[in-house]
Amino acid sequence: MTIAVIGGTGRTGAPLVDELLRRGHELRVLARSPEKLGAVTQRVHVVPGSSTEPAALGQLLDGADAVVSALGPTKQEPDLHSRTAELLIPAMRERGITRFVGISGAGMDVPGDQKGGRDRAISFLIQRLGGAIVADKPREYRAFADSDLAFTLVRPPRLVDGAATGRVVHDAHVPGRSSSIRRADLAAFLADVVEQGLYPRQAPFVSGA
Repeated sequence: MTIAVIGGTGRTGAPLVDELLRRGHELRVLARSPEKLGAVTQRVHVVPGSSTEPAALGQLLDGADAVVSALGPTKQEPDLHSRTAELLIPAMRERGITRFVGISGAGMDVPGDQKGGRDRAISFLIQRLGGAIVADKPREYRAFADSDLAFTLVRPPRLVDGAATGRVVHDAHVPGRSSSIRRADLAAFLADVVEQGLYPRQAPFVSGA
């Protein structure tokens, strides 16, 4: 499979790129700073640019079968996810690409969720105190939900570093008990989702086991 990767130089994106390469996929990687890819540059097709640049997105998507994003917003660009979605959705549609897998957050609510008291309280606090970055996640979700794409927006809890454990729990509407997940485990789950077509048009929870 040829996969277009957005956010491939970040703390979650780097293990995601490594995992997809390990599984034998051909990658087209969008990178604002290509030098951050290091030695991986020799194994992928690098597209310089940002996810908010239409020309760079178009070049990234050419020849791709699916898109996977580990994009992380910053205080300087708190609406990066929704701005990217606004450009990405029509660009994918123009090229006949229907599959998108990205990362959202466990604090976001979607119809059908079955959160217990603890998770409802955590979500309330995140939504009240998380600022513009957290407020942007529902906008991104609505943009994809209003499209005809087979999107999956994965909702992990707190991300931590460390080697992959190979043990995660996931469900479309029920959060796991763990309040964290290793980035390497999240990367492997994202690879599973895009390879196996899991959770189309859903926003599943995933966490460490």
